[in-house]
Amino acid sequence: MPSHFKNASNFNIEGDTHIYAKNYNHYGERSPKSAIEKLREHIAAGALHNSAERCDAPKCHPETRVAVQDEVVGWICDGNSDDEPKEIMWVTGPAGSGKTAIMGSVADTCQAKGILAGTHFFSSFSESANRRSKQYFVPTLAYQLVQHKTLSQVAEQILSAIEHNPAVFEQKLEVQLDQLILEPLRACQNHPERPEWPKVILIDGLDECEADQYYDTARSNAPLRSKEEDQTEILSVLKKAARNPNFPFRIVIASRPEHAIKHFFANVANSMTRELFLDEKYNPDADMALFLDSKFANIRRQCHLPSSWPSQHIRQTLIANASGQFIYVATVGRFVEVSNGNPDELLEQVLRLPGINLASTNPLAPLDTLYTHILNSSQDSYLSTLWLNLIFREKYLEEESSRGEIQVWKPVHRVKGGVKTHGRPLFTPLEDQRPRTSS
Repeated sequence: MPSHFKNASNFNIEGDTHIYAKNYNHYGERSPKSAIEKLREHIAAGALHNSAERCDAPKCHPETRVAVQDEVVGWICDGNSDDEPKEIMWVTGPAGSGKTAIMGSVADTCQAKGILAGTHFFSSFSESANRRSKQYFVPTLAYQLVQHKTLSQVAEQILSAIEHNPAVFEQKLEVQLDQLILEPLRACQNHPERPEWPKVILIDGLDECEADQYYDTARSNAPLRSKEEDQTEILSVLKKAARNPNFPFRIVIASRPEHAIKHFFANVANSMTRELFLDEKYNPDADMALFLDSKFANIRRQCHLPSSWPSQHIRQTLIANASGQFIYVATVGRFVEVSNGNPDELLEQVLRLPGINLASTNPLAPLDTLYTHILNSSQDSYLSTLWLNLIFREKYLEEESSRGEIQVWKPVHRVKGGVKTHGRPLFTPLEDQRPRTSS
């Protein structure tokens, strides 16, 4: 159609004029964001098991924690055949028992089998604040469902829900669960490819989720939310999902046995939960022996030591001192490997430290002693202490400032002749990186 304004210039349009345009974009304007872009803005990308942020996260050493991994993966694949089928598995144990390493390895196995629907690895020490907030939890899971190649119909429903309600990301967790996960799944319940769908959602470090505050604490007298409240809210929506007949995924949750979480599984979700406690049943001593064999083999190659190094007695002593805590032997291995000293002398230093005392009620005492020795043996123990202090203090000052308070929190302090710890496990400062939690 020829234009009525061809070669026209210096003119005005007056009167009742209507101009219709089906697709109109003012020059310089951005096109509206797509639903997937809106979703992407509200996820914790670092919480995905294969994120760049977790590139150096702990994983199970080859041939270790095999029994635990087999039990978890076996339950995911065949749990329906149990005498009393459960919808949720709670993997728990004390700090240093290897929960995060196990969950990372299970995630890799499930992804390789094509049965992994989504993961969320909480972390209180992550540089990404969204990994310690409940706000990003449901959107992160929904994003992974959208990305899964067998869930294209579900993905369409999730993105449609976001277009219909872009404010869903600011609503309660239960509303997010309903609109971003349960309703899209219900809409696809008769999909012919449903038997090929993934089978499990993995959640690690729930005890590291911290509290979101919704008020200006400097101007409001509203009570502060506790992290236990937010953790319980997450557990409640997961329980609701697991009970929903349209929700086809098993749920594995790993955390320390902290009071609020333990209470929830014991009293609220007991009938639908299978607990897997990381204790002597899973023979951690054998796993630690395999780890030390591999670590000492690397050190022997690097330092040209004989195949008999170190003696079997030394290995057994280290395993006994670990008292079931994998983190102890891992720290010894790193200390000997990266300290640039004579391996015999470094091991001798460790062996001279007080070992496990049968009369002691603290199984982490040898670990505390080991950390103290590592700090004291640093070339500049004061600088190492300050370095750790600043990292831990950053987290606590962040919490206190959100409450309108500033308090000094000291995880370690100098004492005459060295450094004293306060019962909280610390990682070796000899590696140039932030400490990682192992649970």
